Amino acid sequence: MKKIYILSVLMVLLFANCEKVVDINVPSIEPKLIIDASFDVLFDKSPVTASTIVRLSLSTDYFDEEIPKVTNAIVFVTNLSNNTVINFYDNNLDGNYKPLFSFIPADDIQYELTVIYNNETYKGKATKVKSTPLTSVVQGDETLFSGEETELKVTFKDEPIVENYYLFNFDRSLFLSIDDRFFNGSDYNFSFFYQEDDIELPTTTTIKMSGITKEYYTYFEVLSSQSGQGGGGPFQSIPSSLLGNMINTTNEINFPLGYFHISETDTYTIDLVEKN
Repeated sequence: MKKIYILSVLMVLLFANCEKVVDINVPSIEPKLIIDASFDVLFDKSPVTASTIVRLSLSTDYFDEEIPKVTNAIVFVTNLSNNTVINFYDNNLDGNYKPLFSFIPADDIQYELTVIYNNETYKGKATKVKSTPLTSVVQGDETLFSGEETELKVTFKDEPIVENYYLFNFDRSLFLSIDDRFFNGSDYNFSFFYQEDDIELPTTTTIKMSGITKEYYTYFEVLSSQSGQGGGGPFQSIPSSLLGNMINTTNEINFPLGYFHISETDTYTIDLVEKN
């Protein structure tokens, strides 16, 4: 027994002496401007309202936890049908730029977003995408693997003939994008499940359904798969290789990240309860 004890101590000392601390140098990437300008026109409200916020930030290295906000940019939107300009301001110095007066994007009008930052000008164009109202959102009884999930049963009627793309926001930084290739022009229903860690019952939550373009649908699919959906939503960390529809007109090499999009959006608020 005494020999075994000595051998064990020697082995511990041997492996302890072989341990090394390895510092991995992650290459630093030049920060890029991130432009998150997803406007929601809430057509289910009376009168119609809109969420028109341009969020500006800078990309960071992979292990950085804090996202730098951009508070010193010039931001405005131009109605290209009559060249009317709507100025946006960051009054709270939090990187969120809002119009001074209520701005409701109109149908069939192309708008151009302009951001001027560090003496460089970024531009992108968008036209409001029509959507359809939610028919119903109810809490279901089904679960998945753990038995602790919370089911939402969502129903809506898809507009026929044209291709439609939708983005669902289930609150808590949970999103789902779908297209109508298999249910064009039909009543459609599906189930969405909150995981046990996603939600604490009972609670009240608001679901959003937005019409989006095919290009934005593709962009969002890639964005979600590469950056994930936790920690502030998919726009919290945008892959440096994923280009949106904003262009640097001053220096095309220094391209921005992010997207300018205008959606017609329906909302549905539901009380969720704990079920046995």
